[in-house]
Formats: sequence, structure tokens, C-alpha cells
Amino acid sequence: MAVEEKEKNGTPNALLGIDSESPRRTFSLRYRQAKLYSRRMRQRVVLKNGDCNVVKTNLTKRRLRYLADIFTTLVDIQWRWTLLVFTLSFIMSWLIFAALWFLVCFTHGDLEIENLPDGPMQSSGNFTPCVMEIYNFASCFLFSLETQHTIGYGTRHTTEECPVAIVVMCCQSISGVMIQAFMVGVVFAKLSRPKMRAQTLLFSRNAVICLRDGMLCLMFRVGDMRKSHIINASVRAQIIRTKVTQEGELIQYYQQDLPVGAENGDNSIFFVWPITIVHIVNSASPLYNLSAADILKEKFEIVIILEGTVESTSMTTQARSSYIPTEILWGHRFQNMVSFRKDTATHNIDYSLFDSTYEVDTPLCSARELDEFKRAKEETGETVIQFPPDQILPGLGAYSPLTPSSNGSQDVFGPLLLPPLNAPERPQSRDGRDGDVTKKLLEA
Repeated sequence: MAVEEKEKNGTPNALLGIDSESPRRTFSLRYRQAKLYSRRMRQRVVLKNGDCNVVKTNLTKRRLRYLADIFTTLVDIQWRWTLLVFTLSFIMSWLIFAALWFLVCFTHGDLEIENLPDGPMQSSGNFTPCVMEIYNFASCFLFSLETQHTIGYGTRHTTEECPVAIVVMCCQSISGVMIQAFMVGVVFAKLSRPKMRAQTLLFSRNAVICLRDGMLCLMFRVGDMRKSHIINASVRAQIIRTKVTQEGELIQYYQQDLPVGAENGDNSIFFVWPITIVHIVNSASPLYNLSAADILKEKFEIVIILEGTVESTSMTTQARSSYIPTEILWGHRFQNMVSFRKDTATHNIDYSLFDSTYEVDTPLCSARELDEFKRAKEETGETVIQFPPDQILPGLGAYSPLTPSSNGSQDVFGPLLLPPLNAPERPQSRDGRDGDVTKKLLEA
């Protein structure tokens, strides 16, 4: 038969990686291989929640370098440590200046029994202490607290007797303002940092590969949960994989830009509803030579970075996610989740469909092989015929390239597209009989 001869000669069936006898069996085998492969490949550079899976070790003078930039360190550390430093900074300053006040009073003799506030010297007016109403260290601690926070209950206060006490009071007032301003700034920066805004930016669970305008495209979806928009939002992507240079050098984590954009091809997006980001797999793409089977064998990670300005705070935020080969669905397309409601005259976004996909006819071959197939058809003058829905053979996709033979009949070069799983049985024509083209294909 013509079909068997073409397949034996390495024609489109072999070129496109399709087993014409049992395409579903082949796809099922690859699906099982993908499950086994997903168990082996768990390493990520960027986790799904955007955190970088990187741990730094063997750093010299790490603590000193972190203390040199103490503000950033306090903003980056966890909340429990920030609150602990916040509390200890005030308590330690109170204790340090309480000790200084105790030393000043002790040196001046204010803590001697006859010079205490209820002693005979102060009662008779023959002794003036440095600080009034000081009895012990507890009194010094209370005076330190009142001085630093300008509480001023009215009983304890400094006098003109001790110039040293006046200097200590000035130093504590300045130190208290600086400590309070620094810690309030840390807490405010920690509360308003744009990393928290990134928690409401969403990435689809899986990426998909399917045909769009006749070209294989890698697509994923991004969304925003809040009503406040991300201004000047842009998306970029990088693929991380192993590379061997011409000199034999092994680059274990080679980063390469992956051109991405919205439906119009621009990476700047108007982020009012979830948008599907597209990477066209062309000759400049790192995925150009990978087929559906090759992707399951490759080890790479596609890192997605979404950046923009928060509308409410005017701060720049960045959200990250990544996809590994087992999270790329070949032959799927995202479902539409935006609809217009006439009753409310608003556009409704159903986020329950954010990760939903459906299967579509897609070649199993690589983009390079698909381009070669198209060029071969153009050179030989062959055309691509689209069958009506009732004239599609079981196991064939919606498009099958046909070429006229010398005797005027049509020889089938093989299916170009893979049918979705669980595809229904071949439908009959309206009059209950097979179409004429289907009969010719069966006779071939």
C-alpha cells in the first residue's frame, strides 16, 4: 500500500515521530516514561512559589559582612528575629543609660543614706543631688526610660549641680531618637516591601506546547489577584541547562534568554486580566530541535520573571516561577477564562479555570522537523488539505498532506497531527455513509 511504502522510506510518519499503527499506544508509553522521569528530576533553581533554591556555604567573614549592612539584614530576616532585635534594642539602651545614671549619682554621693531624698541632708536643703528622687538602680532605670521617651512624670529630673548629668541626658535623648527612627524604618520597610505584593501574582501550574498560526509555541499563563494593577508589567524568561562549549568546558547551569511576549509578541503587557505568554519555537529558540519525546529526556528549567511597579506604593516588585520538562504539556491549550456578563455589563474572570487545559491536535516532531516538512511540501508543490469533520480517519489529525500520484489517485503521506487522548470514534457523514475522501484513504 502507498501508506506503508511512504512510511518505510522515512516519509512524514517517521519524520514526525508518529507510530501510524498505534499512535495512542506510543503516546501512552511516553506518558508512562514521563511519570517515571518526574520521579527522578526534582531539582530546581527556582521553586514554584518563587523562592530560589540556593544555599550559600563557606563564606568568609559572613557575619561581619551582614552586620556591615545591618538594615538590609534586619529587613531580610524572619519576623521573629526582627521583633527580637526591636525589643532588645530598646531594653539594652534603657539598661546602659540606667547604669550611667547610677554611676553619676554614685560618684556624686547621691546614693549615700544621709543624701537620699528622705534623708536629713536633702530635707534640710544642705545637699542638692544630680537627679532628684533617686534611691537605687531601679530609680535610675525608671529615669532612663522617662528621659529616652520624653515621658516626664514630673518627680525625677536633673539639676544644675552636675554638668556630667546634663551631658548624659543629651546623649540619651539623641540616641533614643536614632534608635526609634531606625527600628521604625526597619519595621515599615519589612511591612511594605514589594515581595509581599508578589504573593498575589499567579503563574499557571503547567506550561503547554501547541500550534499557533502554524508554528509550535510554548505558552504559560500569568494572572493578578488584586484589583490594583501592576504598572509597566513585563515578562521575561530564561532557560537553565547544561552546555558543553567547543573547547569541552562543561557549564552546568548555563542561562540563556528565552524570547517571550503576549499575544502581540511584546513582553510589556496590559495586566488587567490573566494573559497567556507565548514563546515561538523558531530557529533561534533553544527548544527548536526538541520533539515531544526529546523533552522528556532533557534536563532543563525555564525560569519565568514577572516585573512591574505596584500601583498603590510605586515600588518595583518581582514574581518568579519555573517549569521543568515534566510540567510542560505537549498538545494542550489553555481554556478561556474571561467572559462578558450582560446582566452586570462587566468582564468576568473565572479563576477556577486558571490552570485548566484541553487537548488539541499537535505534531509530535520538533519545530525543526516541522519546518523541514513544510519546506519539502512547498518544493514538491504539494498542498495541505483540510478535511471536513466527518471525513477524519480514526488516529488522524485534522490535517493530512496529500499529493496526486501519476495515475490521478491520491497517496497519503501520513498524519501530521496527533489526535487527543480518548478521542471519539470516527463520526459518520450526515447520510450515515463515510465521506468520499475517507474511502479513498481506506482504499489506499
